[in-house]
Amino acid sequence: MPFHVVAQVSDIPVGQRKLVEVKGREVVIFNHEGEFFAVLNRCPHQGGRLCDGLLTVAITSNEPGHYEYIPERQVIRCPWHAWEFDIRTGKSWCEPDRVKVRTYKTEVLPGTKLVRGEYTAEIFPVKTENDYILIDA
Repeated sequence: MPFHVVAQVSDIPVGQRKLVEVKGREVVIFNHEGEFFAVLNRCPHQGGRLCDGLLTVAITSNEPGHYEYIPERQVIRCPWHAWEFDIRTGKSWCEPDRVKVRTYKTEVLPGTKLVRGEYTAEIFPVKTENDYILIDA
């Protein structure tokens, strides 16, 4: 699948997200500590908008009152029924082998490579002095 230019890196500060449309689909782009992750903006349970959900760390528990935070596992929580999905893999936190949200591969490239490369900016003109986020959709 071809990559699509969806935003400039500066459009999505660390810890923030941006809702974009690619080929008629709403996709949420997350910036987690300088890494970009993209998921379909639709919870597979009942279609809640994931862009409105809480992004948090995964938590496990072996016994009541004892919790372990897993900071490298960022999950987006659906605002309707609190279903949680790993933003890296799309897998459900509760049923990872059965339920998942669609994810998209992301890439960051400088504008100079976009202008000379095989990519086409579909949303806005590309300026070579900026870095851009692309998703494989």
